[in-house]
Amino acid sequence: MTQILLKVDKLQVRIGEGAGAIRPVDGVSFSIRRGETFALLGESGCGKSMTALALLRLLPRPGGEITGGSVQLDGEELLALTESGMRSVRGGRIAMIFQEPMTSLNPVMSIGRQISESLEQHKGLRGAAAREQVLELLRAVGIPDVERRYGEYPHQLSGGMKQRVMIAIALAGDPDLLIADEPTTALDVTIQAQVLDVIRDLQRQRGMAVLLITHDLGVVAGMADRVAVMYAGQIVEQAPREQFFAAPQHPYSQKLFAALPESSKRDQRLTVIPGSVPPLNQAFTGCRFADRCHAAWDRCRRETPRWYGSDHEQGVLCHLADPAGATAPRAAEAPVSSPPHAAIQERQGEQLLDVEDLKIWFPIHKGLFKRVVGHVRAVDGVSMSIPRGQALALVGESGCGKTTVGKGILQLLRPTAGSVRFQDVELTQLKGEALRRRRADFQIIFQDPFSSMNPRMSVGDIIEEGMTAQRVGGNAAQRKERIAGLLEQVGLRPEHAKRYPHEFSGGQRQRICIARTLAVNPKLIVCDEPTSALDVSVQAQILNLLQDLQRQLGLSYLFITHDLSVVSYLADRVAVMYLGRIVEEGDVRDVLDKPQHPYTQALLSAVPTIEAGTERKVIRLEGDMPSPSSPPSGCHFHPRCPHAMAVCKEAYPAVTETSGGHTVRCYLYSDAG
Repeated sequence: MTQILLKVDKLQVRIGEGAGAIRPVDGVSFSIRRGETFALLGESGCGKSMTALALLRLLPRPGGEITGGSVQLDGEELLALTESGMRSVRGGRIAMIFQEPMTSLNPVMSIGRQISESLEQHKGLRGAAAREQVLELLRAVGIPDVERRYGEYPHQLSGGMKQRVMIAIALAGDPDLLIADEPTTALDVTIQAQVLDVIRDLQRQRGMAVLLITHDLGVVAGMADRVAVMYAGQIVEQAPREQFFAAPQHPYSQKLFAALPESSKRDQRLTVIPGSVPPLNQAFTGCRFADRCHAAWDRCRRETPRWYGSDHEQGVLCHLADPAGATAPRAAEAPVSSPPHAAIQERQGEQLLDVEDLKIWFPIHKGLFKRVVGHVRAVDGVSMSIPRGQALALVGESGCGKTTVGKGILQLLRPTAGSVRFQDVELTQLKGEALRRRRADFQIIFQDPFSSMNPRMSVGDIIEEGMTAQRVGGNAAQRKERIAGLLEQVGLRPEHAKRYPHEFSGGQRQRICIARTLAVNPKLIVCDEPTSALDVSVQAQILNLLQDLQRQLGLSYLFITHDLSVVSYLADRVAVMYLGRIVEEGDVRDVLDKPQHPYTQALLSAVPTIEAGTERKVIRLEGDMPSPSSPPSGCHFHPRCPHAMAVCKEAYPAVTETSGGHTVRCYLYSDAG
């Protein structure tokens, strides 16, 4: 059996003092073998990241301390080391990739200098020797043109490149254990696949162990050897990957799987885990998951469950696993179907939005007199239409222009050229008061709900602001009543109107943004990555809500996302965008089941899957997306396309219809190919 590298036994962490002290890690035990990938899975607030920080003794100060347990690395007790002794462990024997690379990298230091710091600390390398080692590390993590990148700064790199730099910094100390804390959250699927491949390849080459912290079941399925599920500061289930995905034992694990969106659930409501992770500043009685569990019974609330399993490496913390249990739990809920509202069905098909050859170019100014020397072609000839009561998903990598399309349709950015017709009204021609009057008909839900709300305004004022501006909702008393109804409609309580944004969870803030959007009775809502950084359980709540509102109110959605599982569940049609242009569009089932464009095929091949035995070949795209200020000649995708031909470099391909309503811009399907 492979030697155990890290052994964690009954680890306990406390933050603060007295009755209000938080215990984010409360008796956690696990072990990691050399060369193994161990995944720690669970919702935000369960204690995953705090567990990782405790291993490195990087707890928040003041107030954070380890109050019990043991952490042994190769048999050495890390909790007994002095602070100076821990400095050789951090970044050396144990390295960590943090969740957000932009906030982890120093914005005023070059990439090369930041990696050199770690080499100097752990290997004593300086000068030319350090530079050569940095270049070697950059090559190892797959960064092209390393000589140029060495002197660049974080803001000059894409999200995937920044994450690769973080991996290079982590590898500089040649660690035995790499902790990867949500290394792919909010990354495009193609970039995510590249980052995970880098970690996998380096792990094989160096024999590293990896502690992977994530809430993405697809990533766990593709990376992990063993899985531990964490809830409210405790590990509630642990098993080898194959066994875990074949038959999860704990009700919490089962709910996580049931909450995943996919095409087979299109006519069903996604399973939702009610409530949220309980506050960890309380003394618990019974099972910590009992209040959210569909299978809970009296014993769960009065008696703390013990660990049922052969050892701490495999088992479950649940009364259901007790072979002597006498009380049968309730059966799991059956999926609830959601047929469309009859009145909405009658109106579906009525055309709501028509976009024709939309262009949004941003001028590039240079010199003392700010002469225009070029343009960033963020959107370069996009056409689409959305019928009433339907959802069109716009997918593609970051930087392809998806959000700019949404803002251009809403006239938040004025188009350079093209037509945007909403109910036969040309929006590009409207100005001033005429445009303001139409804004009630189309609204937007932004990607980050917290930054899109004024932190000094109460929730009620935030929702009422749009009603006042659009002169809808009647007088003050009627608006207050309307706000209470909207909060209930999105699953919140009327008394929440008096609270402020910081008092809510991420999923609740997104619900507030949806209530604000609904306050002015819109017909079209642009949803800009509304679930990109949410846990799968919270994501299920938001998707159920959006689907319910669509069926009740006949809403149309332009759903901007890079999550194709969400697309398969919610969208009616899907448009795939690359470098400012739509390269493929069609019915969601046609595009996802039979993708035509090589770019669409690459996107779909990179999506992580939880299905056992699925051996899909991932199509690797070379390089990054070109700059929209100087797009390639011909087909914009040809420098990265595995099927590129000579004609692809000459002119942009015309639209080809491959089947009913399924169109593609590719010479592989045109007569010119």
